[in-house]
Amino acid sequence: MPGSAPTARGSSQAEAERELARRVLAAEAAAVTNLAEALGAEFHRACDLIEACARAGGSVLITGLGKSGLIGTKISATMASLGIPSHAVHPSEAAHGDLGRFRKADLVLAISYSGQTEEVVNLCAIVRQDGLPIISITGGPAVDDAAPSSLARLSTVALRLGRVTEAGDFVLAPTASTTATLALGDALALCVARRRNFTGQDFARHHPGGTLGTMLRPVREMLRFVAGKNLPIVPDSVTVRQALDRAAELARRPGAVLLVDSTTGVLTGIFTDGDLRRLILRDPAELSRPVRDVMTRAPRTLPEGATMGDAARLFREFRADEIPVVDGAGKPVGLLDVQDLVAMRLVND
Repeated sequence: MPGSAPTARGSSQAEAERELARRVLAAEAAAVTNLAEALGAEFHRACDLIEACARAGGSVLITGLGKSGLIGTKISATMASLGIPSHAVHPSEAAHGDLGRFRKADLVLAISYSGQTEEVVNLCAIVRQDGLPIISITGGPAVDDAAPSSLARLSTVALRLGRVTEAGDFVLAPTASTTATLALGDALALCVARRRNFTGQDFARHHPGGTLGTMLRPVREMLRFVAGKNLPIVPDSVTVRQALDRAAELARRPGAVLLVDSTTGVLTGIFTDGDLRRLILRDPAELSRPVRDVMTRAPRTLPEGATMGDAARLFREFRADEIPVVDGAGKPVGLLDVQDLVAMRLVND
């Protein structure tokens, strides 16, 4: 029954499952750790080849069969997202027409834990005749000259995962080996992206959609309240009532007025609807006071070049409802409202 206490048998089974899960995670973590410690010169040569391929206008064509093919597809997607042209190619389909995808400027990244997968080996034998460089990822120790696999022999650079013990009770199922392969592919992609001076702005252009894309967009592109359009910018020398009259001239306004130095136009403070409520409750006569006396001075701001991710972090840290956005001279260009970030699902209400 829902809500009833677990039986002894159920509790024992749950603990056994957690223990198995711990062993699986430990095995996969160990595979990645061992791989990281064994990285050698072959890794840098592989980065050289990928960088040269991208610089020449080629694509990294990644191939593998079964689980290796699925991992290869993800590595290909990671490279493409980091500005390294890449496509996944099925080794069997390549023999039935997809060899037309391969160009002289391309590079092949072939994945096979055994290094003996027939379809992958055959494909690499063909493209090697065309002079395309081949990077392979296989199992086995980093140095195994006594018995290199067929795929390693065909490769320009052979990367080895080292000795990997698969996780779980059925050690034949690819688990730790595919995790290590994926991690190695990520390492190649990120190292080459750094070499190519790939920036956060470049990444944003490759990820325009979804929450990730929104987080990377500049704040200035997302402003709903913009100075000179629908955002009251008022000299801090006027009274509270005069500041409210200026704001009332706008049909639709945010929940705050930005105050500036009347001479320089530099932001000096912010006066919110919450400030107004507290002021009236304290003494309505204070509406006649200079707004500079009751505004929040030197509020936290965002530079107009900040990203929406920067804005979300600032909102979460300080729990402000409105944050002014300023230019390099400190003059207001807009106002970001927390409800805008809630609507974009960047912060929780």
